[in-house]
Amino acid sequence: MQRHMDQELSDLKDRLLQMGALVEEQIERAIAAMIERDAVLAGQVIERDRLVNRFDVEIDETCIRLLALQAPAAKDLRFVTTAMKISTELERMSDLAENICERVIELNEEPQLKPYIDLPRMAAWTMKMVRESLDAFVRQDAALARKVCADDDFVDNLTHQLFRELVSFMIENPATITRAIRLTFIGKYIERIADHATNIGELVIYMVEGKIVRHMTSPSPGPS
Repeated sequence: MQRHMDQELSDLKDRLLQMGALVEEQIERAIAAMIERDAVLAGQVIERDRLVNRFDVEIDETCIRLLALQAPAAKDLRFVTTAMKISTELERMSDLAENICERVIELNEEPQLKPYIDLPRMAAWTMKMVRESLDAFVRQDAALARKVCADDDFVDNLTHQLFRELVSFMIENPATITRAIRLTFIGKYIERIADHATNIGELVIYMVEGKIVRHMTSPSPGPS
């Protein structure tokens, strides 16, 4: 019985990692579409969001079936409930990648406002957080999960810096307002992806240690 349960949990983990790989690709392609001003690529990202949604539904159904039929206890129970919540976090990340692409398509209708420096930097840091949050899940590594949570402050700081810069554009030249607002939205979408990676980190800590750490503050390391 336990052997069958172990196989079910292994299959669930594999499915979740497949979803995570797809979401990482969605984010990476969304940022590439922004940098390259590639509306075709942006459209492809929007279209592929349906695949992520399908993963989310399948993983939810699997988790509900395991909870109902296998009645997992202790650590196995935490694994299943964590997997269900991580699936939701990943699905929301893909939605945000789709949102980025919608703004990219709009931005491509006008000349580029400014060189993209902070946004790719934010995105690279955020994608590292997403990757490390999933690595922490696979390795059941609470220390790495805590690092992901702490790294969120760096993205927050870059978001505030970007906002101040874009406000200065809007004040100096009202003709830039529409483009600046869309870039502000993209910055916010990236920040929210980092928030979801942080949520996964917190879920991993719960899964490994049984500790609920939501709403707790953590130190903010600089970029490595």
